[in-house]
Amino acid sequence: MITKHFKTSLTPELYCTNIQTSLNFYITILGFSIQYQREEDGFAMLERQGSRIMLDEIKKCPTGKNGRTWISGPLEVPFGRGINLQINTDNIDELYERVQKSGAEIFLPIEEKWYRADDVELGNHQFIVLDPDGYMLRFVQDLGRRFNGN
Repeated sequence: MITKHFKTSLTPELYCTNIQTSLNFYITILGFSIQYQREEDGFAMLERQGSRIMLDEIKKCPTGKNGRTWISGPLEVPFGRGINLQINTDNIDELYERVQKSGAEIFLPIEEKWYRADDVELGNHQFIVLDPDGYMLRFVQDLGRRFNGN
């Protein structure tokens, strides 16, 4: 059942080794909800506060080759090396506490960080958690802007 349908400009599709493990992580710990899924394909479209992620379980054909899976090179855990996905949230402290209690692997503990953008600085309250396949998920709560006097 589609609970909410809308388009986003970018929706990453993350391959996972076990769709049930990933769904449990994304739904129970991170608070995503399923917009729709195709259980027979090991696929789910997830949403959380306007952010969308597709999960797609890697399946093998009887020949040993990947079915309709678009992988351009060897895929080894941790997946997603060289990328982190920024996901905005409105209650980062509560989410961080839930992630800590779950025992999930925290890559970057919660911090306040200001990034220069021309003559202003943009503030983030953020942390990075690894999903079951090693994708980096950077949750961010906006702290606003401040003038950069340099």
